[in-house]
Amino acid sequence: MKISVLNLKNKSVGNIDLNTNIFAIKTFPDLIHQYIRYQNAKSRQGSHKTKTRSEVSGRSKKPFSQKGTGNARQGSNKPPNFRGGAVSMGPQNRDYSFNLNKKEKKLALKSALSTKFIDKKIVIIDTFEIKSFKTKELYSDLKKFDYKSALFIHSESGIDKNFKLASANIPKVSILNQKGINVKDLISFDKIFIEQKSINEITKRLSWKINLNKFLLIKLTIL
Repeated sequence: MKISVLNLKNKSVGNIDLNTNIFAIKTFPDLIHQYIRYQNAKSRQGSHKTKTRSEVSGRSKKPFSQKGTGNARQGSNKPPNFRGGAVSMGPQNRDYSFNLNKKEKKLALKSALSTKFIDKKIVIIDTFEIKSFKTKELYSDLKKFDYKSALFIHSESGIDKNFKLASANIPKVSILNQKGINVKDLISFDKIFIEQKSINEITKRLSWKINLNKFLLIKLTIL
C-alpha cells in the first residue's frame, strides 16, 4: 500500500509502501480501550494511605471509667468515632496495574495505527531535520498541515537538535521515539507525523502474524 511522503512544508517528495498488516487491519475499539486502561492503571501511584487503629499514635488506656459517666464504654481513644482516631475502611497502599499479554498489546498498537490511517491522520515526513532552531519558522510550516495537536515520532537514532528546540515552545506538539509509541498517545493526538526512516523500525517491531479469527474465537469463549 503506497502513501505519499511529504516534507515539513507539506509538499510531496516521493512515496513509501506501508505494511497493510500494521496500518490497515480490522480495528478493535474494545482492545484499544483496554490498553488505555492498562496504561492509566500502570501510571497510578497508589500511595494513598490512612491509619488503622494499630497505627494511630497514642495509649491504649481507657479514656474514662467503665461505669458512672453516662457514656458508652470505650477501651481506648483510637477508634474511628474519636477525634484524632483511626479512619474506618480508608484507602491503603495498593498496586492498580494489571497484566495484558504481548499479543493483545501489539494488536492494540496495530488497531490504533490503523484507526489513525483510516481517518487520514497519519503523515509520513521524509526527515525532521531543519536548518534553523527558530520556533516561528517551524510553526509557520506546521500550520500548513491543519492540525489540532501533533505527535512527531522519530527514529531510534534520535531527533534533530534544531527541530527539538524549535518545537519545544509550540503548544500541543510532542516528540516521541518510535520505541515509545503507545496507544494512548496515538489516540490522544489529532495528527501523527512519522519520520520516514522510522517506518521500517515500527514495521519490524510489529511485523508478526496473528490469526484474527482464532483471536476472536478465544475472546468470545472467555466472554
